[in-house]
Amino acid sequence: MKLKTLFESFSSLSEFPGLDSEMEVTGITDDSRNIKPGMIFIAIKGFQFDGHNYIMDAAKNGASLIIGETPQNDLMNTPYMLVKNSRKMLGQLTSIFYENPSSKKIVIGVTGTNGKTTTCYLLKHLLEKLGYTTSLIGTIEYVINGETSKSLNTTPSSLLLQQMMAHSNDQVIILEVSSHGLTQYRLEGITFDYALFTNLQHDHLDYHHTMDEYFEAKALLFDKLKPNGKAVINSDDAWGNKLTHRLVSKNVPLIAVGTNDEAAFRIVSKEGKDIQIDINQSLATLQSTLIGVHNMYNLAMASAVVVDLGHSIQDISNNLVDFAGIPGRFETVAVIDEVHYIIDYAHSDLALQYCLESIKECDVNKIIHIFGFRGKRDATKRLPMLETSQQLSDYTLLTTDDLNGVSENEMMTSYQDLVKEADFTDHIKIIMDRTIAIQEAQKLAQPRDYVVLTGKGPESYTEAFQMGTHSDKETILQLKNMHTAN
Repeated sequence: MKLKTLFESFSSLSEFPGLDSEMEVTGITDDSRNIKPGMIFIAIKGFQFDGHNYIMDAAKNGASLIIGETPQNDLMNTPYMLVKNSRKMLGQLTSIFYENPSSKKIVIGVTGTNGKTTTCYLLKHLLEKLGYTTSLIGTIEYVINGETSKSLNTTPSSLLLQQMMAHSNDQVIILEVSSHGLTQYRLEGITFDYALFTNLQHDHLDYHHTMDEYFEAKALLFDKLKPNGKAVINSDDAWGNKLTHRLVSKNVPLIAVGTNDEAAFRIVSKEGKDIQIDINQSLATLQSTLIGVHNMYNLAMASAVVVDLGHSIQDISNNLVDFAGIPGRFETVAVIDEVHYIIDYAHSDLALQYCLESIKECDVNKIIHIFGFRGKRDATKRLPMLETSQQLSDYTLLTTDDLNGVSENEMMTSYQDLVKEADFTDHIKIIMDRTIAIQEAQKLAQPRDYVVLTGKGPESYTEAFQMGTHSDKETILQLKNMHTAN
């Protein structure tokens, strides 16, 4: 692609002396190590590394053009373009370079605090059952053309995102969209056919500082709808209701999902796993395989998209029968002596509430809850989470998700202070080693008890724990094997 083609939607290249508008661009990268002659290097200021420190390396490696945010001198005659926002430029240029791949697909983006992953997997399952081919880019994995790779971020860099979308031969691309990804311009140059908002709860305030700022970050997704694109909003959520009113005032096509009378996709009732839906004054029953009120909303959101694509509620019900669930999302890992061991990614007080209340729908005796926090992360949500655990479980084992640069002694002290602040003395124990906490739960558990581990989900441990295992699932399965051997 010629340089003049790449930049024709921006400002005139004549503003940048020394640029050859006829130059053939062979690639774009933000990693100086990947530079080959004919490529453009874009310097990004990251949180750990600053790409501007590697500009000279890019010049030595043969970059044809370097773009950055700080003035540069003596670049071995390599042309340099000074811009206000390198991250934004990276997304815009890669979208053009890869010929705007989102314009050629049905693109569905799902954002919100809780439910993104489940809603994405439900969409993938239902659409594939109905004959669509789908790509999935999210927290757990990337699935492109049927090939799976491990996820690097919920929303990857704009460069990787555009590359994956261009490589995809699938009809539909389903994206988990994080607030970090939106504010860091990783979605730049992507347009959406459907943008979904599940809910907004107290989370990531170490990054966004206030709930209003967090909300505005999520709302950025809805500026990226295609001309005929639609918003699908959980209007029962207070922030979703706020977003609904904002989008209606802008005449953005919208499908409101919820129990309120204004919802176009209205949830009338829930009995067991059956959900009665009113669509344009026509009642239909959605037969679910999932438990919990939170999954009712996740399924309703996904179903609203599928129905809007021209399919029926009956089609959805028929195809839910063999939905296998999602790794680390309310996943039953093992049943040992009638004790159920469940792992879930829940890491906010509402997510904990959803998870623990769902277990109460089962034939349960006691709930033993194991969870913790991450060092140097949002501490303001810790007390509400502990209170939720105390209210809905019979025994709480407070452990660690990830020390994240904090010493174990510091973490233990903060936990002890937290317990004192909450004035919790009964049915709570602090065990910093996560694997030992799981062993303790096994000792406490009786038939028909549920041992619930939250916070890590399918993630690998970042700490070296005593049992030497690498995830909650592996720890539980090792304990099961040890139990069976005895």
